[in-house]
Amino acid sequence: MVKNTEVKLSAIAGGLLKSPSDALVIGVGQGPDGPVLLGNPLSAKAAGALAESLSVLGVTGAADQAHRLPGLPESGAAVLVLAGVGKLAANQPLTEEALRRAAGSAVRQLAGVATVTLALPTASLADVAAVAEGAAMGAYSFTEHRSSRDGLKDPVKNVVIVTGLAADKGLQPVLNRAALIGKAVNATRSLVNQPPSHLFPESFADAAKELSKGLPVKVTVWDEKRLEKEGFGGILGVGKGSTRQPRLVKVEYAPAKATAKIALVGKGITFDTGGISLKPHLGMGDMKSDMAGAAVVLNTVLALAGLGLPVKATAWLCIAENMPSGAAQRPADVLTIFGGKTVEVLNTDAEGRLVMADGIVAASQEYPDAIIDVATLTGAQLIALGDRTAGVMGADSVTGPIKAAADRAGELVWPMPLPEELRASLDSQVADIANIGERHGGMMTAAVFLREFVGNGKDGEQIPWAHIDIAGPSFNTGSPYGYNHKQGTGSTVRTLVAYAEDILASTV
Repeated sequence: MVKNTEVKLSAIAGGLLKSPSDALVIGVGQGPDGPVLLGNPLSAKAAGALAESLSVLGVTGAADQAHRLPGLPESGAAVLVLAGVGKLAANQPLTEEALRRAAGSAVRQLAGVATVTLALPTASLADVAAVAEGAAMGAYSFTEHRSSRDGLKDPVKNVVIVTGLAADKGLQPVLNRAALIGKAVNATRSLVNQPPSHLFPESFADAAKELSKGLPVKVTVWDEKRLEKEGFGGILGVGKGSTRQPRLVKVEYAPAKATAKIALVGKGITFDTGGISLKPHLGMGDMKSDMAGAAVVLNTVLALAGLGLPVKATAWLCIAENMPSGAAQRPADVLTIFGGKTVEVLNTDAEGRLVMADGIVAASQEYPDAIIDVATLTGAQLIALGDRTAGVMGADSVTGPIKAAADRAGELVWPMPLPEELRASLDSQVADIANIGERHGGMMTAAVFLREFVGNGKDGEQIPWAHIDIAGPSFNTGSPYGYNHKQGTGSTVRTLVAYAEDILASTV
């Protein structure tokens, strides 16, 4: 089902004629006095002439700008591309994220070209990593359901990075990691982009098995019979209205010398109509993306396994389809979550927290060092933080490192509080807790609900936990930008991989 898009990454120190390509990309920044040519591998004469022509050509250096010119004989390429990197800060080098976005934007816009050479400024291996990651994420397309290839352009297949660090012994691991991160992000995108006719609970479970092949992971699937036998009332309750039965999928990477243990819980609603509390029809098609959290945690664990990191990481994919029917759960129903806590369902469109509750309890029973759940949980997240910034809530010992990891990875995450007064709004007259509460601050109210299901560790204290709401950044309904294409973005995979790496670095 998921056809991975992979690009070959390599590096050269120079000698463009010895490494010909279809397009040579040179960066242009927005300086205080006009556009500035960056990281230019051309001769001084050619560079000077090009720099003098930027304004005449209409090149400003704005992010996502890509001007194509005929290639020069010395460039070794048929096309010369001037790619905008955005505003330049005085006496400051380009940020890694600016490089990542510029590389991704150029490679994305050069779809249909086989080989691209990127000559962006790279003063460190971290800069090379950013360029390589951006290229790997830019080289993506989702076309598997097209009946014809007419008018379609294949993504770039080969990317060559021009850098003075080409001979550095640490370069190849950097390129390998970038390729693996790109693969994980793109696999997440392809799962999110799948139509609900093709991605439903059973096929999602099958896709998890398929993507896991060749990696040192164990995949366990709970079907509807096992879910009922073991009391996973949240997942079963949400899935009752669909003819396509729910699943719980556990993907476990457990290296022998693991020095840390994390659990990742993902919301996997393969399509969300809202159930009996039916959503408005406008934009409902985007609800195929309501399983993005599960796709993120799946591919994060697979990336950690591919990197061979000494961390035990378990993904819990809580998968159901939320449909209205005569069998669907009703407002006022009471569900019994795995572990015994009861929930009064006041709104069947607040279903993600119900399936996540089951997963969080199951994850808690294995006593991880930390639990992180990822979900397209609330429309309130978009109201509070917009389309591109995820909200993170929970224990400071987890949310702080997540924010630091996101900053390092180049993703937008912002910490939000969990006001104690919100808990009272979740009180139920007939059950332990209700699934909706205070409307104002709804993103935080949902997190307060989830916190109720986080178990205690062996020390008797609540397991450190964080909730990441990716309702906005997981799905791009606007125009492509940077390394992001339309629809699925793969948001948060890079953050979680960086979080695991940072944990390991702190234990050394």
